[in-house]
This record gives sequence, structure tokens and C-alpha cells, in this order.
Amino acid sequence: MANNFEAILVVLTGVTGLMFACSLMVKRERILAYLEKLTKRPKKGDFAKKIKITNVIEYLGSFFPVFLIVLIIRSFIVEPFRIPSGSMIPTLEIGDFIAVNKFSYGIKLPINSYTILETKKPKRGDVAVFKFPLDPKTPFIKRIIGLPGDSVLYADKKLLINGEAVAYVNKGPYMGQKSMRKYTGFTEYSEKLSSIDNRILLNPDQFSANFEFEVPEGQYFVLGDNRDNSRDSRFWGFVPEQNLMGKAFFIWMNWDRGINFDRVGKKIN
Repeated sequence: MANNFEAILVVLTGVTGLMFACSLMVKRERILAYLEKLTKRPKKGDFAKKIKITNVIEYLGSFFPVFLIVLIIRSFIVEPFRIPSGSMIPTLEIGDFIAVNKFSYGIKLPINSYTILETKKPKRGDVAVFKFPLDPKTPFIKRIIGLPGDSVLYADKKLLINGEAVAYVNKGPYMGQKSMRKYTGFTEYSEKLSSIDNRILLNPDQFSANFEFEVPEGQYFVLGDNRDNSRDSRFWGFVPEQNLMGKAFFIWMNWDRGINFDRVGKKIN
């Protein structure tokens, strides 16, 4: 869906840009015609047909700056997304509207995601939006756990990365509100993947298989924070670097049966 909108936006920008260029030429012709009018009396009907066509061209061309600004902001600076599922609870809740930094992992062309300027590499613990490897038209959001070359072991619902155990602190039972009520009673943990602690949910009544992975070069291993309710790299594999769209950093609104003002303005860790 995101890819389709991106393609439509590029096409609209191109078409209106062409109309905008044509309108500039039309204005030039009008100036020349006006100057000619001062020295020569035109015949009746000389400009009647031209006026109708040029009005349409100028009208369509007037949308070009709007589409261009939206395309630049959305493709290269920041893009909004809505969280439709609970796979990232408790970090992200159902109905969160988030802002994603589009230049976190490089400046990329719209549609084909070709990197034209490298910036930073993804870090362990980043909450990243990416094109789902099995269906690139669908954007997914998960937390980056394994970097290229890492060895990742997921055993007894705990992580070991490159042989080192990740630290966990039990924060007690999770209390969900509205759409998150079905997760009430899950156990919330603090997980230290980097300098910043992130939060995860575990269902104490659900069995989880153990997994071990070696992350290939140019690929990333990702998990949802709601570990027992997330389809992620444990099930469908790694995320290629070119699929990364940006880093989620801010919640600007939440709509879950009404606006939840407590979520507005929260930073995403």
C-alpha cells in the first residue's frame, strides 16, 4: 500500500511538473501576444481556443509545488505510519500514529529504494520500519536485534547475542487498556540491548521454541517487542538492508476508540 501511494505521488509530481513547465511557456506566449496586440489588431477568435486549453494547463500546473513538497518530505525527511497490530506492545500500541526518520539509514530514491547517499548504519535496538521481504508493498515495524555477522540465540524467551546474555528486569504484570486489554496479565520486562533499555512483553502461559541464527552480511534480524505475539525474523527470515525505510522516533497521535492524549508526543525507544 505504501509503495502504491509512493508511485502515485511520483506520477502526480511528474505530470503536474510537466503542466507547470507548460504553463510557464504559456505565460511567455501571452506576454508576446500582448506585445503584438499593441502593434497589430488580432483577428476575431485567434485566442479563444487557446485560452480554454491554457487555463487547464495552468490549473494543473498550480498543484506541482504541493506535490513536490509532499514527495520530498515523505521520501527523504519524515513519513507518517499507523500501527495496526499489537506486535510491538508495550513500546507501540494499536492506533499509534508514528513519525519515521527517512534519512536515518541513507537517502534513498522513492519506489526502488536505491541508496544515493549513505548516512548511518542501523544500530541494535532501533525500532525500524522496513518493506516486508515476502511482500515489499507492505511496511512492517520491528526492533533490530541482530546486525550483519551476529550470532543470535533465542532460548527460553531470552536472547544471547554473540554468546553474551542480554540483561532482563521483571517489571511485573502488564495492564492493557482498550484494544490492549487482551494482553493484560502478560509479564513486562525491561531489556537492555544498547545504552537505552527497551520494554518487551512475554506470555507466561505460552510455549516458545528455541531458535539460533547467524545473520548474513547485508541482512538484519528483527523481533517484535510483544515476543509471543509477533511474526518476525524467527518465522520468515532476515531483512535486507535495502528494505529498510527509516527509524521510528516519535508518536504524534493515538486513535483507539478515541484520542489517547497520554500517548501524544512520546519518544520511541
